[in-house]
Amino acid sequence: MSVEQILTGFVYLAVVLVLLVIGKWVFDLLHRRFVLRTELIERDNLAVAAAVAGYYLGVVIVLAGVVSGPASFSLLDDVIGLTIFGLLGIVLLNLSAWINDKVVFRQFVIEREIVEDRNVGVGLIEGGNYVAMGLVTAGAMSGEGGLASGLAFWIGGLVALLVAGLLYDRITSYDLHDQIERGNVAVAIAFAGVLVGFGNIIRLAGEGDFVSWNASLTEFGYYTVVGLVLLPLVRLFADKVLLPGASLSDELLQDSPNLGAGVIEATTYLAASMLIGLTL
Repeated sequence: MSVEQILTGFVYLAVVLVLLVIGKWVFDLLHRRFVLRTELIERDNLAVAAAVAGYYLGVVIVLAGVVSGPASFSLLDDVIGLTIFGLLGIVLLNLSAWINDKVVFRQFVIEREIVEDRNVGVGLIEGGNYVAMGLVTAGAMSGEGGLASGLAFWIGGLVALLVAGLLYDRITSYDLHDQIERGNVAVAIAFAGVLVGFGNIIRLAGEGDFVSWNASLTEFGYYTVVGLVLLPLVRLFADKVLLPGASLSDELLQDSPNLGAGVIEATTYLAASMLIGLTL
């Protein structure tokens, strides 16, 4: 690695760190109902910590997708492009998370749940939501293509993630919203895994260079349909194979919910998304 490449890398790192700080400012601006330092240091609010950690990770994933884009002929052009698309990615991440909250979690007031009620389950799901949409946005922003194609795949990914969240609520034998509102962390862990796993599948569908609308939309549709079809099958696999002799739903809904069962289900979805990327 040459000295020029090392210096260029440090310039990119500096820009990304500035964008990360801007992402934090945007989060603080949109969540004025609480002060992060107060919630974390004085109130020891784990629900807020989980949501904010997911947000920061989502922002980093978005910026990673932007950085992985094609290089131009000058460092200045690269920095300008990274700044513009990085800022756009931060806006899209916050917008998509807000839309997801309003559609999938329309029965909740998210900030009240994580700030006033300290509902750790809601915090985990909110964090998972940010990570999932970070993956979707990173896929849309990566590769060589125009702004129009990136926005199109972001919209498609957002819709697909919303459908996956609603589908998961339908295939479970329990009321997802009711369990989360009751503070069932095991159920929340499982659902957060669903969001992140499916978000990773959508990332695979959107990443890469834009070739043509026909080719790109065909690939996007393929991965989306595969993900939606496998969603109930993955849950069945976790229930019958990974937890033999026990009912996954029963473990998640017992008086003292089995956190391990939630972790197993979440991990299964994450693993499935990785295997899809490697094999399909």
